[in-house]
Amino acid sequence: MAAIIMSLPGMAAQCPDYLNLSVRKLHSQETVDLCALTDGKPVLLVNTASHCGFTPQFKGLEALHQQYLDKGLVVIGFPSNDFFQEEKQEKDTADICYINYGVTFTMLATSAVRGNDANPVFAYLNDKAGAPKWNFFKYLVSADGKTVQRFGSRVTPQSKALTDAIDALLADGTNMAE
Repeated sequence: MAAIIMSLPGMAAQCPDYLNLSVRKLHSQETVDLCALTDGKPVLLVNTASHCGFTPQFKGLEALHQQYLDKGLVVIGFPSNDFFQEEKQEKDTADICYINYGVTFTMLATSAVRGNDANPVFAYLNDKAGAPKWNFFKYLVSADGKTVQRFGSRVTPQSKALTDAIDALLADGTNMAE
């Protein structure tokens, strides 16, 4: 028992390699340290676009963020123009996210999410679970980064499949920093 307790601080302080970076926030000069943001918590990562039939999912993602914030889930959006449905100017992307949909979860600067130029987070996700086939693919990742579940665009943020998976991850005490 003592060995387990002694190893917990080390586990909580470890950051999965794929999150060991600082990334610029959407339409900002401010950067976010993904290790500090996630700090041993499960993460829902979503590739987003401003002009997609699935763009209204921002409301559902925000609702998930609000519902699970105090329970430990971190939601992060990655705007991408990989499917040619993102604004050319980050200011316009930010307006759609923050003004039109009231997003308060972390949104990062526009980046690639598939192919050889995928950002480091999505390069990891693509390797573990496959690249997104469209906008609003959702990747639910355990706190240690070892378990990745992928949900397609048609899986809404409030779908039973996604919320059950989130609940299961949060119920597993190994996915929470103490």
